[in-house]
Amino acid sequence: MELISHTPAETEALGGHFGRQARSGWVIALTGDLGAGKTQFVKGLARGLGIAGRVHSPTFTLVNEYGGGRLKLFHLDLYRLETREQMLSAGIEEFLQPDGVCVIEWAERIADWQLAIRAAPKASPRRVGDLKTVRIEILSEAERKIIYDDIGA
Repeated sequence: MELISHTPAETEALGGHFGRQARSGWVIALTGDLGAGKTQFVKGLARGLGIAGRVHSPTFTLVNEYGGGRLKLFHLDLYRLETREQMLSAGIEEFLQPDGVCVIEWAERIADWQLAIRAAPKASPRRVGDLKTVRIEILSEAERKIIYDDIGA
């Protein structure tokens, strides 16, 4: 599915729709250039889950965990991690089978998602279908193309 967002508020609203539909175990692989609106999408997702707190990018902390909503939200940012070894030593595999919803910015750094999810500590074949991908492309200063794919469908 492809959508065009004309404003940051529309990108946030789309994230809100995802949050209202989310189920425990979802992993959302989020990609896009710097400034594309990835964190704006996650802010909306948090609101859709009923999370009221401030949502910000975890670039320097690697992961932010948000509670208080219908499901927990784990927000990861792989921007500063370059190798599989760095990701494993940071412990990201535990978030690939979340007790809640996990959104991973810069997800393109994980080359093989199906293999990564199967190798996660709590892996089960059913959970592989919980992977969603959202790619945000910059079309202009205000417009973004948002491409969604449900890998497990």
